Amino acid sequence: MPTRSARLAVLSLALVLALAGCVGPVVEFSEQRPSTPVPTADSDAPATASSPMPESTVTGGGATTTATAAPEARNPWGRKPIVVAVEDPANTGREWTPLVREAAAYWERRGERFTGFPVDYEVRPNADDPDLVVQFVDTVPDCDGADDAAGCAPLIENRRQIDRPETVSVRTGFSDDSTVLVVKHELGHTLGLRHTDAPKDVMASSSVLYTEPLPDAEDRAFPWDDGDFTVYVDTANATGPAAARQQVHHALGYYERGAPGMPSNLSFTMVDDADDADIVVQSVEASPCRSDAASCGGTVGWDPDGDDAVETYSKLRISLVDLDTDAVAWHVGYWLAYGLGAEDDSDKPEPFRDATYEERRSEWWE
Repeated sequence: MPTRSARLAVLSLALVLALAGCVGPVVEFSEQRPSTPVPTADSDAPATASSPMPESTVTGGGATTTATAAPEARNPWGRKPIVVAVEDPANTGREWTPLVREAAAYWERRGERFTGFPVDYEVRPNADDPDLVVQFVDTVPDCDGADDAAGCAPLIENRRQIDRPETVSVRTGFSDDSTVLVVKHELGHTLGLRHTDAPKDVMASSSVLYTEPLPDAEDRAFPWDDGDFTVYVDTANATGPAAARQQVHHALGYYERGAPGMPSNLSFTMVDDADDADIVVQSVEASPCRSDAASCGGTVGWDPDGDDAVETYSKLRISLVDLDTDAVAWHVGYWLAYGLGAEDDSDKPEPFRDATYEERRSEWWE
C-alpha cells in the first residue's frame, strides 16, 4: 500500500491584500475668492482635470533565488515520462492544456537543478491511465489548512507515496501567467519540493496572482463592491466646524434619499477612524492636489487583474480647502458623484452641472 503523502497549497495574496494602493485619477477645480460682494457667475468655475496621481503597482511572483544544484536523487516516478491528464470539472470551457504544458516544460528545463533528477512529462489531456491529473476547479478542496488556496498537490518524496493517478487541484479565474505559476508550484510538490526549497519564485508558500481581465472602474456603472458606505468626517480646520459637518450630512442625505441618475439604495454610516472609512471628508489647510484648488477628490482601489488600472474603488478621499461654510455641501456632493462613477460633469446630478457661485451656496439638496 502506498504511504499517505502530505498535500501542500499555494496561497493567492493578490485577491486578499497585495493589490491595495493603486490610485485612480484625481480631478480638481478652483474656487477663486471674488473681489466684490456680488461675484459674477464664472468667478469660481471648476478647473480642468489634472493628471492622475502616481500609481503604485504590484508585480507577480517573488524574489528569484539563485541556488546550487540539488544533490543527485532518485525520481519517485521512475524513468518513464510522467503522464499528465487535464480535466475541467468546473466546465469553464477554457483551454487549460497549453498552460499545463508550459508549466511542465519549465520543470523539464530546470527540474534536475532543483530536484537532483531529470524530469520528463507527457501531457495528454484525455489519457486513460495518467500518473497525474491536473484538475481546474472553482474551489480547491481542503488542503494544508489553507483558507484561500489557489492550488493543492501531494508532496511526493518517494515512490511508495504514489497512488496513481495523483490529483493536482488548481483554482480557476486566474490569468494565464498566474495559472501557469500555480501549476508550476503544484508540480514542484509532486517532484518532492517544499515551500522552503528553491526556486523561491515558484515554490514560495504565497504568491501574487492576478485574475482574468476584469472591467475597469471607469467602465462600470457602479465601481464599488456595495452601496453601504462608512464615512469619516474631520472639519476641525473648517471656518465653522459644526456647521461644516452639518453641510456634509446634507450632501450625504441627498444621495441616500436617491439622487437623480445616481445609484439607489445607498447608505452612509459615520465612523470615528479614517482607516475604517470608505469615504473620508476632511478640511485641510493646503490642497493635496493643486495649490489653488478649493477642493479635490481622489479614489483608491483594487487592481486584481494586474493591468495597472483600478477595477473597483475601496476609498474616496475628499479634501476641502478654506471653503465658505455654506459651500461645503456642494463640494462634498460634487465629489460624491465623481466617486460613484459620474466622472464627467454631464453625468452628475443637475445641481453639479455648471453651478454658479450663488448656486453652490444655496440649499440645492432640498
